[in-house]
Amino acid sequence: MPIVTTDEQLREILTRFRRIAVLGLSDKSMRPSYGVAAFLQRQGYDIWPINPNLAGQMVLGRRVYGSLRDLPDAPEIVDVFRRSEFVAEIAEEAMTRGAKVLWTQLGVRDDVAAERASAAGLYVVQDHCPAIEYPRLGINRAGG
Repeated sequence: MPIVTTDEQLREILTRFRRIAVLGLSDKSMRPSYGVAAFLQRQGYDIWPINPNLAGQMVLGRRVYGSLRDLPDAPEIVDVFRRSEFVAEIAEEAMTRGAKVLWTQLGVRDDVAAERASAAGLYVVQDHCPAIEYPRLGINRAGG
């Protein structure tokens, strides 16, 4: 799959996939990860919080998992709210877990990990925020 560079590709990802593992989701409402996850949840996406420090707790009404390995099913999108130096490890876990998309947030990128994930069949979006792209692209899928 490609490293995503076009609006058409972004639109396809945001309309085709609905299960999003938010890796690094905070329980603090003022944090970007919380705001993005809450936005996506309001748009009808199925959010799976991932944060080893909060595993077993509830955030945004959802049980928090310690890692991608702990999820009950494969996520479609892995949305990464971690620093760039962690992307390679996360990409490996996403590939092993059967994710379809590796998505890193604004300012987060690892081109080597992106190439590996792409070669393994994942769409890769780097340095973008789905909560910005969704309205910018005029997507409307609220409620599912």
